[in-house]
Amino acid sequence: MTAMIYPTTNPSLSEQMLVARAEGPYIFDKQGKRYLEGMAGLWCTALGYGNKEIIEVAERQMRELSFSHMFGGKTHASAMELADKLSAMVPMSDGRVFLGNSGSDANDTLLKLIRYHAEASGQPERFKVIAREQGYHGVTLASAALTAIPTNHAHFQLPFEALGVLRTGSAHYYRGAIEGETEADFVARRADELESLILAEGPDTIAAMIAEPVSGAGGVIVPPSGYFEAIQAVLDRYGIWLWDDEVICGFGRLGEDFGANKMAMRPQLMTLAKALSSAYVPVSAAIVQGDIADCINASATEVGVFGHGYTYSGHPLGCAVASKVIDIYVRDRIFDHAKEVGGYLQSRLTEFADHPLVGEVSGVGMIGALELVADKESKKPFEGMKVGQFCAKAAEENGLVIRPLGGNRVALCPPLIIGPEHVDEIGEKLGAALNTTLDWVTAQGLR
Repeated sequence: MTAMIYPTTNPSLSEQMLVARAEGPYIFDKQGKRYLEGMAGLWCTALGYGNKEIIEVAERQMRELSFSHMFGGKTHASAMELADKLSAMVPMSDGRVFLGNSGSDANDTLLKLIRYHAEASGQPERFKVIAREQGYHGVTLASAALTAIPTNHAHFQLPFEALGVLRTGSAHYYRGAIEGETEADFVARRADELESLILAEGPDTIAAMIAEPVSGAGGVIVPPSGYFEAIQAVLDRYGIWLWDDEVICGFGRLGEDFGANKMAMRPQLMTLAKALSSAYVPVSAAIVQGDIADCINASATEVGVFGHGYTYSGHPLGCAVASKVIDIYVRDRIFDHAKEVGGYLQSRLTEFADHPLVGEVSGVGMIGALELVADKESKKPFEGMKVGQFCAKAAEENGLVIRPLGGNRVALCPPLIIGPEHVDEIGEKLGAALNTTLDWVTAQGLR
């Protein structure tokens, strides 16, 4: 054991794999064993590993300008170029871009900007944010409070009430529907529940609702048809902003440029990270609609400074790499490729619907998940997380990296550059892992 405190890890199970190198969609451990990286790292290595164009841009930027901060009037070309590219891309009116380092700090930034805007606009009570069950939005103190996953809350004493975090139901029809309820009925109920929450809290106290187009770490939850249209109608009725967390879904993951366009969302706030740089360098973006930024800027001008920013906001290396990554996405039509190959991936995942362990198959584009259940008819879950963890380990032994999630779901999110042959490899190795897991749970008397 080293002196490392590892992130999001059971401390007693750390250092299970030492990753030594990577190439394309594959990683290799210290012993030289090859694994298809079925999770694109952590939902992020969209262009795979070792892309020479990106590496060359990074080297050139470090030679020309290895660092420059952006405080007190300073700026640089790489940051301005990236901000303008993002503003032109996003489905938002006159988007203004704040650059950071991770999805967590991007969501933390927007929570602060919401509170700043409340004061600047003469609505100091309007700072509450509605978040959904099963949502994941990061691990800073504020973004962890927006997150709704128990393991991210345990023992951290998060200040939910002080931050104004409210909670509404998830878009998970498989687990959230009432017996006999159709998808349309479920959507209508979720919209009614949202409106009831807004009225109970007071519409003038709520600024925004945060949502992922498809919930990632919460289980790869794909909303039923019409879900976001119904949610958007409620928010519009009360002048509440839609805050679109695109940290996982952005840049082609769902087969479109942004999840908002795939899921009919009309956001006033957005957060981007992960595939923004294909994970080659940490970088994130918090984006607000122009009128929101104008209000904040006017107040900050009166104060004399906008008192928020990180040392590495707009780091030249991150900006140069992200800008090149976006160019590659556009030039190589990566989003169209992800849509095409994603359709094949979804068809292969659907084949597992009849497996004795699989209760639900969910996914869209190049992201998917299976929920493992003790009984398919009753949807009886396995207790704890051991079955999902066993399945992920079995896949790893077969040379495929997948990720266990809460509720014994296992997720897939491969690099966008994979082809049909890689999808077939995923199908073969995942199928073998499921069969090994079935033998194990049967031997353990768990079903």
